[in-house]
Amino acid sequence: MSKEIDKLAWLCIRERRLLGARSENKTLYYIPGGKREAGENDEQALCREVKEELSVTLLPDTLRYAGTFRAHAEGKAEGVQVKMTCYFADFIGELRAAAEIAEIRWLSAQDGEQCSPAARLIFEHLHQQRLID
Repeated sequence: MSKEIDKLAWLCIRERRLLGARSENKTLYYIPGGKREAGENDEQALCREVKEELSVTLLPDTLRYAGTFRAHAEGKAEGVQVKMTCYFADFIGELRAAAEIAEIRWLSAQDGEQCSPAARLIFEHLHQQRLID
């Protein structure tokens, strides 16, 4: 039986590029976000994770569902999948790497090889929707 890791992701697009984050001691970029804690809904968890990782505040009233994507969980055993439930949202503050994040970068669909398998699926989707280059 396969295992599924349930995560949330924030899709932040600027100048037709998607914000990616790279954790310390990792080589691949992923989409900012994370897991829910006990009792949290998607909005609460995503706002908390983005604040921790990127030092900005998401505006909850602007949260818009963008899609759910499943792929192999990078660095995990065969059969372990990650489910990424993605949202767009506006924010206030200045984006900067915090917590375990070593670097943030604006990425295009051509940067897919530098990203996790789930992020590659999201890039392909956004590119097909003509939201990123």
